[in-house]
Order: sequence, then structure tokens, then C-alpha cells
Amino acid sequence: MKKKFIVAITGASGSIYGFHLVSALMKFPADVFVLMSEAGREVAAHETDYTTGPIAAYLKQTGASFHEQASLIEINPSDSFAHIASGSFQHQGMVIAPCSMNTLAAVSCGITYNLIHRAADVCLKEKRPLILMPRETPFSLIHLKNMTRVAEAGATILPPSPGFYTRPATIEALVDSIVARVLDHLHLDHDLSLRWGS
Repeated sequence: MKKKFIVAITGASGSIYGFHLVSALMKFPADVFVLMSEAGREVAAHETDYTTGPIAAYLKQTGASFHEQASLIEINPSDSFAHIASGSFQHQGMVIAPCSMNTLAAVSCGITYNLIHRAADVCLKEKRPLILMPRETPFSLIHLKNMTRVAEAGATILPPSPGFYTRPATIEALVDSIVARVLDHLHLDHDLSLRWGS
């Protein structure tokens, strides 16, 4: 059976992480469900060449290539009746990349204002992988406590803090070094970034 993954792009700086992650997942024979908040779209339009329209089309414009059995399914975060809102929907993990402090707070408190929050809440209650990429600095005590609560509930906190031991020459290489760690936590084999000692 094809693997299924959920990626949410929220309104923190770092839209490139979400886009690169979706591109990386689309190289596998998988269904990738993508949710992008309104704030996420605004930030993406400011930080990247993305404006409006299908995310798959934008990624192909940037040179991304997809596996012939991969599917990218965009879902409106306001669609509370989408199948990913149900615990009966089986998937291999959800990543919020980047994760805004607003989204972090909602997930931490179990508040489901939209489908992003609800899908994350389902991951926690069903014990499925949930990876949050909080993009903020410095962290306030409130941020840290929210991250602690989410981690205690079973999520993985994976800040986009790239390493430099591979001597990355481009921003894309820095971003992919973090995306590679996400793929590791989703138990996917890849060669996206060099490993220590390789």
C-alpha cells in the first residue's frame, strides 16, 4: 500500500522548509496531503516566488520531479469534514513545517480552530508521528512550555537548526539538511544530505 503523509505549512518564516519537504516526499510512491494556512500563504508569497494556485504546479516550476505513483492532495484548512480529521484515517505521519507559535499553542492546548490543529490532535490521540518545526527566536518561556507539553504528549520537536559540518554551499543545501532529518524520523530511506562520517 502507498504510504500517506500530511504536511502543514503555517504562518512562521521558513516556507521553504515546507516546500522542500513536500518535494522530497513526492519522490516516493506516496500520497502527500498538504494544508496551507492563510498566514502560511501570505508568508510564502513574501519569502518565495509562490503566489497562488496549486502547490504541485509551483514545485514543478522550481524544478521538482515527482515519482510516477506520487500524489499531492491539497486540502483547505477550513474543511473540517476532510478524511484526515478522523482517527480512522491511516497515515504514516504529519509534519508542520514551519510551525508558527500560534499553531504550536493550539496543538499544545488541544484547541482545534482548523483542520491543521485537528489533524495534529488526531496524531497525538492515535499515537501517530507528529513532527513540529518551530521557527522562532528567541523562544519565550511560554513557547518552551508549549513545546514541552507537545513533546510530553508524543510529538517530536524538530527546530530547523541546520548543521554546518557538511559545508553547505547554498540555502537549499541548508534547508535539505533539515528536511533529511524529517525524512529520517518518518523512516524513509533517502540520500538528500550527507551523514556524519560518510
